[in-house]
This record gives sequence, structure tokens and C-alpha cells, in this order.
Amino acid sequence: MRTNRRKFLGTAAAAAGAAALSSTLRAGEPKKLNLGLIGAGWYGNVDARAALKAGGVEIAALCDVDSEHLKKSADDLEKAQGKRPRTFKLYQELLVSKGLDGVIIATPPHWHALQFIAALEKNLDIYCEKPLGYDVREGRAMVEAAKKHGRIVQVGFQRRQSKAFQAVKEFIDAGSAGRIVQVDAQIHYRAEPKDATPQNPPETLDWDLWCGPGPKIPYSPQVGHFNWRLEKTSGHGHLVDWGIHLIDALRKILGESAPKRVTAAGGLYYLRDKITTPDTLAVQFDFERCPVVWRHRIWGAGEYAPEVSNGIFFYGEKATVFAGDDRWLVIPVGKGERAEHKAGGDTGLEHMKEFLEAVRARKPAGCAIEDAYLTTTTVQLAMMAYETGAPVEWNAATEQIANNDAAAKLLRREYREPYKHP
Repeated sequence: MRTNRRKFLGTAAAAAGAAALSSTLRAGEPKKLNLGLIGAGWYGNVDARAALKAGGVEIAALCDVDSEHLKKSADDLEKAQGKRPRTFKLYQELLVSKGLDGVIIATPPHWHALQFIAALEKNLDIYCEKPLGYDVREGRAMVEAAKKHGRIVQVGFQRRQSKAFQAVKEFIDAGSAGRIVQVDAQIHYRAEPKDATPQNPPETLDWDLWCGPGPKIPYSPQVGHFNWRLEKTSGHGHLVDWGIHLIDALRKILGESAPKRVTAAGGLYYLRDKITTPDTLAVQFDFERCPVVWRHRIWGAGEYAPEVSNGIFFYGEKATVFAGDDRWLVIPVGKGERAEHKAGGDTGLEHMKEFLEAVRARKPAGCAIEDAYLTTTTVQLAMMAYETGAPVEWNAATEQIANNDAAAKLLRREYREPYKHP
């Protein structure tokens, strides 16, 4: 009788446990993941929303050095997921909060390295926005830390999910364009800088902490939230911030690693005293397969051909191929007809899904940390060539720069006290 009673109680307990589990995770639903968000500004919330849309995720904690950003983000996420995230000012406090499976890092790039390595040390998986880091030596330290800790890492090169870019790679790999002789990439647009007059930061913003390991520059709306992209000490300019997506895409399409030599020319011609990075820039990357030329102009009248103001031209012996985010075009050599192909989709959502699936399956994500490092290094070398006014010759084996001592010094930026470069 006692045996039967024990059996009944055990069966009842198991049934109750199964019922409790089924009430939170129904059949076929993914394992719920608790994520923290470091950097609750514009794109941090874009990434958080993508994670929620992907499903099986709760944004459990938020961190930001602006209390207004923190409150607004917490309010919005509470409405979206039905539960208010815990909020922190310091990322170190978020990282030690209980129950996290991973973090999204969406702070400006000059903060990425310290936050990324600290998250790995807490055994958390990471979705980190691009560029990987601010300087080349940070990037190498991040790669080594990821190898050491063995966590799942995805870097935010969302255009790897573009059906257009994927189709172009298949087209070129099949030899349909012939030998690729040169590649041109460009993103032209009209920047609208905010007030660059030095002034007191908002009371809600800890500006000293925002500047962090970078130099403490005077605050203005132009170098603060969102607009840090065109500030040299944080975003490092249009190529590093936005153009990096196209450099990553073309590097993957060509099957290239890092360039052997980089030359750059440009300057501030129109937006002087408003931004601190070039409003006009031309860069030549000498890759093994062919040269790649980057151009941008972020001022002036509307484009003559706006449909190609953001994209990549692959010039082949049989055809020229243009690739944009959501379409690609083939222009045959000779008298053949042009062929345009549409290719839509939410690349941000798909990239986040890939990360979450990798976390659940404990397998590498699609954007490997070493690969993200190569793309980030490529655009950083371009800015070194621009800033020193001389070519940069890159030895990929030793990760050193030859014949340009000034550029070599830019491989590692000195941190502001008390921060320590990794």
C-alpha cells in the first residue's frame, strides 16, 4: 500500500511538473532565453525588438548611461513583452544580475571591447553590433577572448542575410559574370548634422561615462546620442559606421580576407566645423582577387541615379552586376538585355534569428568573430591611410603595418584613465 502511495505521489508530481512546463513552453516552442541589452538607444531597441519578434526571448535587463533612455526603453519593452526589464546604469551590474543567457551590445564602438570581454568572462553569449571594436588591437583581443571562453557570438553584419547579396555570390561563383576585374562600392547620402556648439549635456546623461575609454570631448548634440557616428573619437565616420556593411558583403562575395594595401584621399569640404570625419572619401583596397574602390559623399544635391547610390558594382569580363540591399541587376557585356531581380526580407530579424538558433543549438553563429574582425580591420586600415595621408601596407600574417609608422601607432589607441586597454 505504501509502495502504491509513493508511486501515486511520484506520478502526480511528475504530471504537475510537466503541466507547469507546458504552460510556459508549449510543444514546438523554442527554449526561452533571457537577454540583457547594453545600450538602450535607437539601434539597441531595434535589436531587442528583433529578438522579441523572433520568439522565445525575454529582454530581462537593460543598461544605459542616460536615465531617460533607460526609462523609455523599459516602458516600451514592458508594453511589448508584458514584463518590465530590470534597469542598470552600469553594464558591470547588469552582467552580474541573475538569470541571463546572453547580452546584446549596442553601445557606440569605443565601448564594445570592454563590454564584450566582460560579458564573456560572465559566460554569456553575445550579439554585438558592428564595427567589432574601435581599434585593431581591441578587435584581436576580442577574438582571442571569444576563443578562450567558447561562447556563441554573432556580430551585427545583418546584410549577410540579404537575399540579393546571396544571389549575387551564387551568380559570381558560377562564373556567370566572368573574371571580376574591379569592384566599386558606395553609399552617398545627405547628412544633416545637429548643433555642434559645445554645451552642457542633458541632466539625465552621464557624459563622462558615455565617453568612457575614449577621450573626453566637449558635449554637443552632434557628438551625443545617434550622431556619434560621424565623430572621430567614437563612430569614426561614414565608412566605418555604414559603409562597413558593404565592405563586409563584398568581402564575403569575393571570398577575400583582408586587403594587402590601402590608399585613401578625401576631406571635410562642406561640413567643416560640424563633423570630425571626412564628408568626401575615396579609398582603394588592394585585395588578392581584385581592387575594390569605396566612395562616399554625404553632402550636396540629390543623386543623379539614386537607385545606385547605396550598393556595390562588380565589374566582370562577361557582365557588370549591381547589388543593393533588396535587389540585384545584371548588365551583360555586348548586346544582351539587362535583368533585374527583386529580393526582399527583414535582414535584421533573420540575423537575430540565426544568433538565437545558434545559442539554443550550441553551434557557431553565421558571422564568426574572426570574420567580423577582418571586415572591421579593413575599414580601420582605410581610416589610418586617410588620417596619415599615406598608403597602408598590411601584413595579415603578422598583423603589422609596414612603411607607415604613423599608421602603425593607430593600431592601438591609448585609453583614458582609469580604463585599461585589453
